[in-house]
Amino acid sequence: MTQQPRHIEVAASTENLIQVRNFVGEHARRHGFSEKETEQIRLSVDEAMTNVIKHAYDFDSSQKIYVSVGAEDRTFWVAIQDTGRAFDVSAYKVPNVPERIKKRQKGGVGVYLIKQLMDKVEYSTSNQQNEIRMIKNL
Repeated sequence: MTQQPRHIEVAASTENLIQVRNFVGEHARRHGFSEKETEQIRLSVDEAMTNVIKHAYDFDSSQKIYVSVGAEDRTFWVAIQDTGRAFDVSAYKVPNVPERIKKRQKGGVGVYLIKQLMDKVEYSTSNQQNEIRMIKNL
């Protein structure tokens, strides 16, 4: 089943996370994902959006985030684009999650979580545009 790409644009504010989660969740369910898989996709999107709001835009809600979804056969993808500060993939270090929990440290596990929940995660930057593309196989 092919799903033509759909897009929404939201202000870079945590107030818009529910709108984006619902948008993505609706399309994931339409593609045939179970409730559990849909929640994994929604959580990944939530983490990625929060990272853009916090790190790329420093909570500047006047900035925009573009979210696209699409599907082909047994693959569903979500792309989140921004024009903020790019994520340096080469500087990423996998967190010691048990240690973070033990020390009750908040944050710092979003990228790790996204990579655990999705089948493929790609980061790119081109012409001042950053994109995280998250792929989940049915």
